[in-house]
Amino acid sequence: LTLSMISANSSIATAFITPQNLITNNAAPFIVHSSSENTKRYLSADEAKETPAAPAPPEIHVDKLDMRVGVITKAWLHPEADKLYCEEIDIGEEEPRQIASGLRAYYNLEDLEGQRVLVLANLKTRKLVGFPSHGMVMCASKDDKVEFIVPPEDAKIGERVSVEGYDGEPATENQIVKKKMLNAIFPGLATNDEGVPCYKGVPFNTSTGVCKAQNNMANAEVA
Repeated sequence: LTLSMISANSSIATAFITPQNLITNNAAPFIVHSSSENTKRYLSADEAKETPAAPAPPEIHVDKLDMRVGVITKAWLHPEADKLYCEEIDIGEEEPRQIASGLRAYYNLEDLEGQRVLVLANLKTRKLVGFPSHGMVMCASKDDKVEFIVPPEDAKIGERVSVEGYDGEPATENQIVKKKMLNAIFPGLATNDEGVPCYKGVPFNTSTGVCKAQNNMANAEVA
């Protein structure tokens, strides 16, 4: 009766135990076959239990996101999509980011330029109806309403937003995609009763204070 696979000296090894051993009071020896050395050795049940398990994969939390304070410097209508705006957003890099956002039902074009926003920066560029969009403008949404997540007015452009207790380095753009990190993180994002965006109840923070939904939208999804 095969019970488990045990690695020994970098070789494939199989542990066997007989039905007779299962009904005795004595601990059954494990016979380990080393395929590379063609040898046998015996492990006690206690020794077999001490075989280290594979390490658990690292947990995925909000610190994998690279969220930056930004300001919209230019905005225009997407020429081929009636729900999208195209924006240039300064997040402290040499060149502004070009990002497309589905905000035409919620904001007038003239309200966008100069608006401070929170940008999820470590996303791969992807084309939205032909427009190369490199990042995401973070918003709160509830009951068919959408509001910008807004950093404090005196927060420095390009500053990375932090969440207390989650201090790791952000993931790469490729890691975000390959490990499906947004699927793991976004369900934990929401605004609290005061309209402050949080991860599992802990606020989004900058060096000058917390971020907020623009009109204090409470208990809303954030993405």
